[in-house]
Amino acid sequence: MFMYFPENYPWSMAVLLATNMGGVLSEMDEACAALKPHAVANDATANELWFQQWTRIAARAEAQADADAANSHTFTAARKYKRAAIYHMTAERQARAGDPRKVASYRKMLACFARGTALAGDRVERVEVPSLAGDLPALYVPAAPGTMTGRGPAMVHMDGLDVMKEFLFLSGVAEGYARRGIAVLLLDHPGIGEALRLRGLTLTPEVEVPAGAAFDWLQKRAEIDPKRIGVVALSLGGYYAPRVAACDARFACCVAWGAIWDYGPITRARAAGGGSALSVSNWAHHMRLVFGLDSMDDILTTTDRMALAPVMYRLRCPLLVVHGENDRQIAVAMAENTIAAAKNSARAEIKLFSLAEGGAEHCQVDNPTLGADYIADWVAGVLGGRTA
Repeated sequence: MFMYFPENYPWSMAVLLATNMGGVLSEMDEACAALKPHAVANDATANELWFQQWTRIAARAEAQADADAANSHTFTAARKYKRAAIYHMTAERQARAGDPRKVASYRKMLACFARGTALAGDRVERVEVPSLAGDLPALYVPAAPGTMTGRGPAMVHMDGLDVMKEFLFLSGVAEGYARRGIAVLLLDHPGIGEALRLRGLTLTPEVEVPAGAAFDWLQKRAEIDPKRIGVVALSLGGYYAPRVAACDARFACCVAWGAIWDYGPITRARAAGGGSALSVSNWAHHMRLVFGLDSMDDILTTTDRMALAPVMYRLRCPLLVVHGENDRQIAVAMAENTIAAAKNSARAEIKLFSLAEGGAEHCQVDNPTLGADYIADWVAGVLGGRTA
């Protein structure tokens, strides 16, 4: 894994995520070079500088896009709006919960993303998914034209702890499915993205509820075969997706992109100041935001409930667990435990990416195309998509 900041894993991971979405290395280096002396501290001052530097390059890209759009250079503007969205997202990522600039930065990201995809003519539709918690914002990407005849398959794609639907789209995940004749619904469920930041919907362990609402929405689409709808999620989604498929038998397949067998011990170790690597700098503040809880004890009580052991016997659909052998956030044993417990699955498989082949880091952040393509090919094989 390329570590721009060798002494700071959360910052280095954020740089890779921005790169994987399409950020320009020279622009990102311009933002990050001045941050190198502060990476070791990783304190409030350092993260404030992070926010300022990434916001600066985001604002510049946005201003350039505005000028291009005013001159009717819409394709050129689209590329810059997307880059501005990437940089606003990356700035917001390390901002502390409760800082009003965090929501303002997030709103700018949404606006730049919407304008960029619209001007580019991207095949993506912003939709609302009715659920018991309230309407959930999502992005719907249909199968590419000519890839399917009749009703085709679809995937509900959930997030993790700290990514969102726009990240999944900009990183090319949805397009990978679309080319294979598979529609995808990128869902900001409670605790994630827009559902959390703008609607105040916080995460609960019962993630099958929003996922079921997404299934309901998809099965009403004339182009979707309701018997060929699967669920996939990444990072903390290694808990979400298997839980969903175990609790809702309508899903035809399940992919855990990065395993989470039991989130309680992971959270307890981190809260105690140890444990595995963190994905965001302001981890404790982010956890309070995600769960809507002020007390770390209450968070720990909730995350203790986020374990797959009580439900895995109910999972019967095909299951794929994708993990990296050098995952610094989640131990490989969690992937092995998930597969071992899927005794009633019609087909339970694990793909462990090695250091030798690449994709060995958390959710293949070091080479995400490896993980995304492997998953999309597997889903196409299970649901009847196309791979060529």
